[in-house]
Amino acid sequence: MVRSGPDHGQDSPARDNVPDMIGKLILTMVVVYVGWLVVRQRLREAAGEPAQTAVRELPAGALRVGAYALVGLMLAGSGLWLFLDWRAQRELVEVQVVNPYTGAVQRYQVRRGDIDGRSFRTPDGRRVRIAEMERMVIID
Repeated sequence: MVRSGPDHGQDSPARDNVPDMIGKLILTMVVVYVGWLVVRQRLREAAGEPAQTAVRELPAGALRVGAYALVGLMLAGSGLWLFLDWRAQRELVEVQVVNPYTGAVQRYQVRRGDIDGRSFRTPDGRRVRIAEMERMVIID
């Protein structure tokens, strides 16, 4: 896949932020639902209705085990996300720098995480800055 243009090699927001947007949407829906439950409960208590008591059908330690399982699942998910992001940033991609006047193309192998706007660092330590007139093309 070849990307170029004014985004200077950055990922397309429309494609790459979809999981983030879905996660934010789900989080917002959960917060609104919990808020609705709290407001409904307070309105019932204000109207003089007795609060609903939940029938406890779970063993005493089940709630604690469920809470620990949920925390463990969240930690495992966070660890997986961090590992996958680290691995993606270490991926080698080809960066082509195109001079618009001469058409000359210079090719570099770069780690994805070392690309920073109009500059990048090669694995051997060279820092390359792209002039305003040059174009950067990232080949996945």
